[in-house]
Amino acid sequence: MTTETAQADSPAAAALQLLTFSIDSELVAMDIRTVREIIEVGAMTPVPLMPAFVRGVINLRGAVVPVIDLAVRFGRPRALLGPKSCIVVFEGTAPAGESQERVELGLLVDAVSEVVEFAADAIEPPPQFGASVRRDFIRGMGKLGSRFVVIIDPPRAFDIEDMATLCEASATSGIAAMA
Repeated sequence: MTTETAQADSPAAAALQLLTFSIDSELVAMDIRTVREIIEVGAMTPVPLMPAFVRGVINLRGAVVPVIDLAVRFGRPRALLGPKSCIVVFEGTAPAGESQERVELGLLVDAVSEVVEFAADAIEPPPQFGASVRRDFIRGMGKLGSRFVVIIDPPRAFDIEDMATLCEASATSGIAAMA
């Protein structure tokens, strides 16, 4: 992978390294420090009564890892698997309780692009309207050449408590529909 610098010339500006990937035709990024690995899409086991954004689970070296369809999580149609589709495995944080337990999650994306570097002061706040992703999921916007990169905020976009609530609601409505 190549590294492209999209930062201000200020030496005081802290650099942020981001992994970029595509969802449909949009370029999205997340902090590389949370990414554990990138794997090929393989067999996923569907889990009944889950919301549409949970594509299933995978076995990653003996651990059960939920796979989130990033397109669906962002309110788009289900991602179609292609030759460049892959799963970005990253560490999320379980609900705040006695301890902040780390949880591995997989993100189904269309393709991984590259690692880029932005100066922290080169990242703009999320737009007030018109974004294709829920505003609270966005950490900021970066400019890469002539394109904008939507920088997601994993703790908000993949909040374990929020997603668990959606899973419970999905299961409850599924059970009610069967009755």
